[in-house]
Amino acid sequence: MASHRRPKQPSRTRVTVLTATAAAAVALTSQAAQAAPKPSKSEVKAKVDKLYEEAEKATDKYNGAKEKQKKLEKEIGDLQDKVARGQEDLNEMRTGLGSMASAQYRSGGIDPSVQLFLSADPDDFLDKASTLDQLSGQQVEGLKKIQEKQRSLAQERQEAADKLKDLADTRTELGKKKQQVQSKLSAAQKLLNTLTAAERQKMAADDARASRSAGARVDLGNEVPASKRGAAALSAAATQLGKPYVSGGTGPNSYDCSGLTQWSYGQAGVGITRTTYTQQNDGTKIGMSQLKPGDLVFFNNLAHVGLYAGNGQVLHAPHPGAVVRYESMSTVGSFQFGVRLSG
Repeated sequence: MASHRRPKQPSRTRVTVLTATAAAAVALTSQAAQAAPKPSKSEVKAKVDKLYEEAEKATDKYNGAKEKQKKLEKEIGDLQDKVARGQEDLNEMRTGLGSMASAQYRSGGIDPSVQLFLSADPDDFLDKASTLDQLSGQQVEGLKKIQEKQRSLAQERQEAADKLKDLADTRTELGKKKQQVQSKLSAAQKLLNTLTAAERQKMAADDARASRSAGARVDLGNEVPASKRGAAALSAAATQLGKPYVSGGTGPNSYDCSGLTQWSYGQAGVGITRTTYTQQNDGTKIGMSQLKPGDLVFFNNLAHVGLYAGNGQVLHAPHPGAVVRYESMSTVGSFQFGVRLSG
């Protein structure tokens, strides 16, 4: 007969431990929830501004890699054209030497030294001093020219190969920098999405209001422009007010910060480089007290550049989601220095 035993009940001690553990878990969860409140609009804006600054730095490095890629592609194309022309010259030299050998054959046989050359590397051939004694002056001169051309071609081919490798590395770097930009912008957008639609609209309205206010305060008055071309560059930039910021943009439909300054000075007939890191070297560095309208102004550890517009204002392409606008220098970021271009 089977025995029927009641299931063993958990001990009071075990129940107490389990209950205490569950209560602690609930308490910790509650504390964690209380410790991570939704960030305020101002906190979100500060974090987003920081991400935009990091994105601008990555964008500048991306632009630099892109410029390097263009330069390398041109240099490689020029080298390859040069190698092709050099090969044609070498072929003509060989043809000329072959004609010399044919003439010798018709007059009684090919000189053994020329025959040897036609089937050997002239570098090895000319290294044999005894062979040179068997050649005419014309033959020696022809062989030396061929030897020099071959060496030159070998150097140019190696240079092209090195640049092709550099180009491959640059393209890899370009991809990484682009990914960094997209990652920063994606993180910024996620933060913005934590705000309500009304909060985002208010943030945009505040930006627009600040821009209108700065634009209204831009009055050169007695402020003499840095130069005629500086004034022309500033005037050109003013025609782009309202154009959107786009990473990598160089105009005329969209801009990033250094794309706007490069385009504006280009309209004034001054060619400047592409990135903030190189534009800082395109002129003479000056302090804030020396700034005049048309000078370049740099912020945030060279992550950002704009055009000084006078009266403490800057005309610039601020960040993704914004447009080309005037803004008080005090709200743009940490001022580094100005740069005055000649002309």
